[in-house]
Amino acid sequence: MGKKTRRSYGLHTHEAGLLKNQPVRTVMTRSHGTREPSLFHKLPVEVLHMILDRLSVLEISVLSMVSKEITKHILDYISSQKWRNKTIIQSFHPSACAEQKPTVEHYRHLGLLYKRCTLLLPTKDRLKLIFSKFSQTLIAGWDELESHRVFNCLCDITHLMQKTEGIITAKPGVKVHQELQLRRFCRCVLLDPWANQPECQIWLTQLLKPWPIVSQAHLLFILYGPLQPGGILGWQDVVDRALTPGSLWGLAETISILFGKPEVKGWTTHLMFSIVMELTTVPEPWHLENLARFLLLCGNNVSYTVLASKALFGHIAEVSRLIIYIILVCEKDGYQMSWAVNMVQQIFKVFSTATERFLFIQHLESSFSQITRETFESIAENWAEDRESFQMLFILLESSARFHTKFLHTLLK
Repeated sequence: MGKKTRRSYGLHTHEAGLLKNQPVRTVMTRSHGTREPSLFHKLPVEVLHMILDRLSVLEISVLSMVSKEITKHILDYISSQKWRNKTIIQSFHPSACAEQKPTVEHYRHLGLLYKRCTLLLPTKDRLKLIFSKFSQTLIAGWDELESHRVFNCLCDITHLMQKTEGIITAKPGVKVHQELQLRRFCRCVLLDPWANQPECQIWLTQLLKPWPIVSQAHLLFILYGPLQPGGILGWQDVVDRALTPGSLWGLAETISILFGKPEVKGWTTHLMFSIVMELTTVPEPWHLENLARFLLLCGNNVSYTVLASKALFGHIAEVSRLIIYIILVCEKDGYQMSWAVNMVQQIFKVFSTATERFLFIQHLESSFSQITRETFESIAENWAEDRESFQMLFILLESSARFHTKFLHTLLK
């Protein structure tokens, strides 16, 4: 048998030459294909808008991520005056924007829609689209510098600084409606959406920094001061009468937010003391019970700073009266009396000499007696015929004050 030859499956030279001249077949992908207009181009604008009218804001925002072309159509749609009137203006209820959860959710979805529609735009162009609750979603995660740019852009669009200046330089309570408009805008757009978050501190800082301390205190009261039942700021209420415990909570919480991290934001202890002092004299010195309750709500750090600073400035009688009202508020509002005792001990240590410490305790006990006397006198204005009984009560209070002065001074040595 002859030798078996091995069959070759390779191409002969002439076959290879023939194939070489034939066109190479390739796989055509979508990226290699010629882009053709989508079906949206064939739809009349009115029909497309009718389709989008049927979708919720959240559904439109999801649809906007399908392609650049759809995003462009949606941007045109949401830029129309008709859509803005229907979705933005008519959905906004200013009197209860902070409390209405559906409204907050609605504007969160609007912010998400604008964020998705503007992903490919430069930051400057995106900022121009910020409006009302949009800022809450658009700037989430941005650093402080970017937030500052947002604030400047917002001020340019709304003339916020000019309007603020016109209000805070006027006498408190004169521009009633403008005060409420400023409060509503700043609270609903910048502050309330970020409650108890670092962003709230950023916005507060931006709002306050341009103004002197007196104006900062004025602005803080406009933003967070107590409201009367009719919705008007209670400028005179804090002066004339003791308010309910919840009335001053907003202001106290704001002070805590501002000075939560003073080493980061530059809000020093001295600045805190100055702002609190100005705030609690707007429009006039507050009723002492309101001041005492406000300090209690602000917490130990603010209370100690205010009381210790006043004591070091020599206002021992004023500090003593304020401490008595703090004790009164602790009893009325259900706070632990040990808090007041600890505060007195801390203030006691502020004084360096035994004479100053004795004088402080003496003023404290005398204030107890004096405030009690004032309270009974206010009750007894129409009971003038029974002055003898009250005189005996006053003597008893004075003797009690002298006794406790010596007693407490001995214990605190």
